[in-house]
Amino acid sequence: MTQYVVVEHDGPLLRLRLSRPELHNAFDDVLIGELTTALDQAGADPAVRVVVLEAEGKSFSAGADLAWMRRMAAASEADNRADALALARLMRTLDSLPRPTIARVQGPALGGGAGLVACCDIAIGTPAARFAFSEARLGLLPAVISPYVVAAIGPRQARRWFATGETFDAHVAKRIGLLHQLVPAEELDQAVRHQVDLLLRAGPHAASTAKALVRSACQPASAEQQDQANAALIAALRVSAEGQEGLSAFLEKREPAWVGGQD
Repeated sequence: MTQYVVVEHDGPLLRLRLSRPELHNAFDDVLIGELTTALDQAGADPAVRVVVLEAEGKSFSAGADLAWMRRMAAASEADNRADALALARLMRTLDSLPRPTIARVQGPALGGGAGLVACCDIAIGTPAARFAFSEARLGLLPAVISPYVVAAIGPRQARRWFATGETFDAHVAKRIGLLHQLVPAEELDQAVRHQVDLLLRAGPHAASTAKALVRSACQPASAEQQDQANAALIAALRVSAEGQEGLSAFLEKREPAWVGGQD
């Protein structure tokens, strides 16, 4: 039984909800462990096709819990390294999860909370959302989340926001790429559901491996190796059961089998 993460199955959709609203869903070692475990289980469950990461209360996540920060400030460098590695594993697990992920950002996402948003494949927020990488104000840096934030907003933007630690609103977040879509609060669930429906209409294997394709395209070993890998991927997909069904459905002007029951 979890304390801070609520796991809800809705057919092929899995909702993971941060449930620590009285502390703005701030991280501590317990929440990090619970969320990592829930993501590991989601990635291993073939019945799960889409994961929505959401939160209770007014905040998505305020980042590090103050009591946790006090404990770690008094801990040894080795203990701090182990603690940081646990957070790094959470971010890596979410970023590489073999399922499409959607961040439902109803309120502020600060520090590590913004890192969670950056790790998701799709991020939808409301005007109540605001963001900051405020570690510099404490003489620190957002080191653990930096690979995912830089991938989301680019090096030029990251240099500014990491150095100043200033807060920015949802409109800026959308402009720089941290949010894909900005909607009124009353339309948030509808917007999330629309993306879920689109993902469920895609081939399950194709949707699950899309992020791996993007990652390999951004970090190719060489142009020749990239061409070979991409050619091998599309060839394997075309002759797979899913690819054959998708192509047949298109040519026969019908819905593919995996869409059945999703409307």
